[in-house]
Amino acid sequence: MNFSFTDEQEQLRQEARSFLARKPEPQWSELAELGWLGVSISEALGGAGLGFLEEAVLFEELGRALYAGPYFATVGLALPALGEEQLARVASGEERWSAEIDGLVPDLATVDWVVTEAGAARAEGETLSTMDETRQLGRLADGDRTPLAGSLDRSRTLAALACEAVGVAQQALDLAVEYVKDRQQFGRPIGVYQAVSHRLADTYVETELARSLAYWAAWCVAEGDEQARIAAAAAKAFASEAAVAACERAIQAHGGIGFTWEHVLHRYYKRAQWIEAFWGFPAALRAEVADWAMEGARDGVPVRVA
Repeated sequence: MNFSFTDEQEQLRQEARSFLARKPEPQWSELAELGWLGVSISEALGGAGLGFLEEAVLFEELGRALYAGPYFATVGLALPALGEEQLARVASGEERWSAEIDGLVPDLATVDWVVTEAGAARAEGETLSTMDETRQLGRLADGDRTPLAGSLDRSRTLAALACEAVGVAQQALDLAVEYVKDRQQFGRPIGVYQAVSHRLADTYVETELARSLAYWAAWCVAEGDEQARIAAAAAKAFASEAAVAACERAIQAHGGIGFTWEHVLHRYYKRAQWIEAFWGFPAALRAEVADWAMEGARDGVPVRVA
């Protein structure tokens, strides 16, 4: 598959990166004004009428900036289950949504509504103490449920997480490279030593492979390709592990400062582990991919990959 982003999509990336560099924690109303909440919502409902590839660009950049608001919960998780009126309110910034997965709700404390198997529920319940304080989980309280027009799309959610993981991995790598260029020992930058440079080279290779898998998954989701489920599972499994490894190597490259609360790396590390755990650990996702490949082999169907 020959694939590259359009000029418009690359411009969106640059604008998002520039904006988040200036303001890494924008208000929800600002995201609505930028049009980020309604990227894949139709123009008739107040959205941009674009697709998941544009959202994938934003997920990667938001992961790179370690955005702490409920964008993933609303756009990456709950959006496919919503009806037209709810989508219009999301696009305008009036509502924030999340969804209940395995009894837990991401960003429960900061959203208005929650998608459940029985329908929409008010975002009321208990916020839990979790590793990543920037994306806390909650447990929904009992209450009335209102039917919803759609349903969750696991492939879309996993692809969004894969893109976000790529952003986390890239930023961890960038922080490490910048540090080892400046930090000196014995009169030389520590980056010239193989014990340091080889680990960061491994991170670069893994991050680029994760990016390729994440973009493949995003394309499959955007196009409704039959391999979307497998592409998303493969991408999320690899990209989340790559993000965790990138953060670990970056922390090690920073030495003592990398282990302190003052340095931002521990927040990226926690986000990477959150992504790794949500809706399927890598081992479980790889098992899904293996089952699909073995089923194709048994049926004599060639296994097509990107």
